[in-house]
Amino acid sequence: MTSAPKIQLAGVHKAFGPKVVLDGIDLSVAKGESVVVIGGSGTGKSVMLKCILGLLRPESGSIRIDGQEVVGIKAREREEVMRKFGMLFQGGALFDSLKVWENVAFGLIQGQKMDRAKARDIAIEKLAQVGLAASSGELFPAELSGGMQKRVSLARAIATSPEIIFFDEPTTGLDPIMADVINDLIVKCCKEVGATALSITHDMASARKISDRIAMLYKGKLIWVGPAKDIDASGNEYVDQFIHGRAVGPITMELRA
Repeated sequence: MTSAPKIQLAGVHKAFGPKVVLDGIDLSVAKGESVVVIGGSGTGKSVMLKCILGLLRPESGSIRIDGQEVVGIKAREREEVMRKFGMLFQGGALFDSLKVWENVAFGLIQGQKMDRAKARDIAIEKLAQVGLAASSGELFPAELSGGMQKRVSLARAIATSPEIIFFDEPTTGLDPIMADVINDLIVKCCKEVGATALSITHDMASARKISDRIAMLYKGKLIWVGPAKDIDASGNEYVDQFIHGRAVGPITMELRA
């Protein structure tokens, strides 16, 4: 008997007034798998993540985590589900007033009520996993480069040894070399933690490196889902235009006069 998908979306619809953002999303992510959702800005990638996290509630459809329906569950049940998640935010979202180690240990101290000394030890261990020295833990985020801040954000995402990690545009704002370093760290850390990963990005170099499968979201629908290695032969003209960054094609940019 096969186990339930780690994450499963079925017929998920989400709209804001007359604007339909998610128009019947079906997607499953197996335990230990890394799936990347690609698509242009404003296509609904972040809305999809927020629906899974419970920050937004879809108008209809099902979202299951380990087979458990999470749409409309009570606050206490939601807290239990949230313990399974780690998150790397697009902008890093580090707390400026906290030292680096305190940022990494935030979920341990605030969420799990762990002793500060023990949480600091774990934070230093996680910083080492992303290639940062223990001394960096005593710095403040403003004292770090953009690449180092992203590493700290990754360390925080894995600090609680989550079962599922969400990556929201993980390479935004980084130069190509640092972006590749972060991509390698994402793959390494997910394997070490044994986490299932769901990422959203428009960076194709990142999508190819960190994913087992890629799905493309366009006008509220997943128009292609398949192994990352097959995307260049997708046979889908929308996918082909997007992955090669062509201005001319079926995808047109809506410009205001």
